[in-house]
Amino acid sequence: MWGIIATWSMSLDSIKNVSQKLSFNETAADMVVSAVKQIEDFPFYKSVGYGGLPNEEQEVELDASYMDGDTLSIGAIGAVKDFANPVLIAKSLSQRKVNNFLVGTGAEKYASINGFQRKNMLTKRAKAFYEKRIKQEAEEIKPYAGHDTVGMVCLDAMGSMSSATSTSGLFMKKAGRVGDSPIPGSGFYVDSQVGGASATGLGEDIMKGCLSYEIVRLMKEGKSPQIACDQAVFQLDKQLRERQLVAGDISVVAMNKKGGWGCATNIKDFSFVIATAANPKPVVYVANESDGHTKIEPASSKWLQEYFATRGMQANDCLKG
Repeated sequence: MWGIIATWSMSLDSIKNVSQKLSFNETAADMVVSAVKQIEDFPFYKSVGYGGLPNEEQEVELDASYMDGDTLSIGAIGAVKDFANPVLIAKSLSQRKVNNFLVGTGAEKYASINGFQRKNMLTKRAKAFYEKRIKQEAEEIKPYAGHDTVGMVCLDAMGSMSSATSTSGLFMKKAGRVGDSPIPGSGFYVDSQVGGASATGLGEDIMKGCLSYEIVRLMKEGKSPQIACDQAVFQLDKQLRERQLVAGDISVVAMNKKGGWGCATNIKDFSFVIATAANPKPVVYVANESDGHTKIEPASSKWLQEYFATRGMQANDCLKG
């Protein structure tokens, strides 16, 4: 019995790679980090790692996290610049007794001392996108136009679970801004005795509900991952709309200790990827809100073709640049 679930279709290739290894008893700890790292290294995903979109000062600041569901050990970094794989730094921090969450220059100093790879994370494509938007200053810059945080929960054949996230955060954010992705209980949470959850969307709103922990808490009470996701997301969405008149984008994925999974979203066409021992070939699903519940369907061939065609065009544009 094993399984892995991840936010957004950009996770498909990495899930294909690690699902094969999970079937041969590789650990959740290694596989979830390996899968996130692959996405960080791919320059055409504009919200994770290399090629991530910059803040308002044209600097790429990255957030990442890792959690071990067996020990509840947590590692996280925020607002880190010029390091290639923030998820590796986060995992390293999880192995320490204290100083598990570092930000800014402190995190960068730790990464440098411990030999993590330095790299300019601002690509030509991301810089061009930034400059184009600067010229459109009169327009409202919407946060999460396209894809954002990659978040994963993984269960291995030994029953251990782990979770990891990585993101460049809001496009044109204030320097030093940190969202929910590296915040334990908000952007991620996993307990091997229960299950795990990972969130993506507008961090400022997700943090108001401690969303990932809430989903795990509901699963601990005996609710299925799907019911837990729906209940947590739509209660928070309702609460935000009642108190501040609007709710930001909120999407979650979850998996329990038996490999059962769920997803909930308040946006249109939230995609995620799932592979399990029962169905080892990764499947992309598309989720939509429907009367306080989440309607989930496998992505159609047309949907996938359009998605990968877009990725191809972006790759060609980047190479030409």
